[in-house]
Amino acid sequence: MASPPARVYLDEDVSVVVAAILQARGFEALTARDTRLLGRSDSEQLEFVAETGCVLLTHNRVDFERLHRDWIEGGRQHWGIIVARQRSASDIALRTARLLVRLTADELRNQILYV
Repeated sequence: MASPPARVYLDEDVSVVVAAILQARGFEALTARDTRLLGRSDSEQLEFVAETGCVLLTHNRVDFERLHRDWIEGGRQHWGIIVARQRSASDIALRTARLLVRLTADELRNQILYV
């Protein structure tokens, strides 16, 4: 039996429209607004996804590359970070969905990927 796709969390930099598109395609997608994490630090966002088992989707490449490196070097684990280039919500959702269908939650763990 195939494992379910990873759950995805969109930080506040990513449009909530992306979450709506992913949800319409059957993915579980949470936003910073849904979880009342608007205005929280990137570190707190990564802590949240590590605790809840979500992959983080962001546009913030620089900060999350640094956090990813610090976590891995410190022996900490997260469920994956997807960095999306700024483009239309439908394009981001499509690229993210393709990635979530191809890779299991375990394959995404501790990875930083780009769409």
